[in-house]
Amino acid sequence: MIRRIPPLNPLRVFEVVARTQNLTAAAAELNVTQSAVSRQIATLETYLGMELLRRERHGVSLTRAGHSYAQQLLPAFEQIASATRALVKGSGERALRVRTYTTFAAKWLIPRLGEFRRLHPGIEVNITNAVPDVDFDRDKADVAVQFGAGRWPRTQALFLFGDEIEPVCSPAYLKQYAPNAKYPVSLLRQQLLVSHYRRSDWSVWLAATGLAHEARDALQMTFGSSVLTWQAAIDGLGMAIGQNRLLAVEFDKGLLVRPFAQFAKPVQRDQGYYLVWPLRSRESRKRALFRDWLLSACAQ
Repeated sequence: MIRRIPPLNPLRVFEVVARTQNLTAAAAELNVTQSAVSRQIATLETYLGMELLRRERHGVSLTRAGHSYAQQLLPAFEQIASATRALVKGSGERALRVRTYTTFAAKWLIPRLGEFRRLHPGIEVNITNAVPDVDFDRDKADVAVQFGAGRWPRTQALFLFGDEIEPVCSPAYLKQYAPNAKYPVSLLRQQLLVSHYRRSDWSVWLAATGLAHEARDALQMTFGSSVLTWQAAIDGLGMAIGQNRLLAVEFDKGLLVRPFAQFAKPVQRDQGYYLVWPLRSRESRKRALFRDWLLSACAQ
């Protein structure tokens, strides 16, 4: 059975008129002129083929048909308003839900979150980690940090920083396997540490530097994340590929060094980190503040 639904704009106008029992008050609530209200009511009456309002010298009143119609419409519009309030309130809760990768959260975001909390103490930040691309219809997140080329369906994307990679190892490992730091190539013949989700990093760097032949016989050890791979490098298990923007603390503390830094520039990959959020979503203060802070932190 085909449902017969009148034009929604005239229906909305009738709901306001029936609730206020006054054309002037209805026009004020709808932010239109009184004549525009009258035209919308006339459109609805024409569609239904019956009179809903009785125009009188001192105002309007509902006809018997109009009164019966209003009794059923008003609760329906209140349900719509209630559902909308609940939906908007749910998306505007105090906590900002951020979805990102474990490595980015551990090595870049969390060490800086204290500054955001100091600047905006009233905003909670809830962080969840996952590897698959975010789907805002499926995942409970307000924003996400994604790695890629900046193109994800139904999202807006803001570039944060690029992907700069080069080998890293502990100072002790460098001293053991390349006693003369001027000749670090010997490190490529030892054990190479590989991150499962960044398996192509070594081949990209070796191809860019022309050193693939030096590493052809090297052993490899694979880990489930870059965090574990870098920890293995700190503990002297081998040499890993580092993402320089995520290892500032390790470099500053001397836990990791870049043995090829004086011979080859870091390789800039054609991907990077982006802040993404739903393409069609109500802008919120918490998201705007987090976005502005994140851009400022990335620029420092």
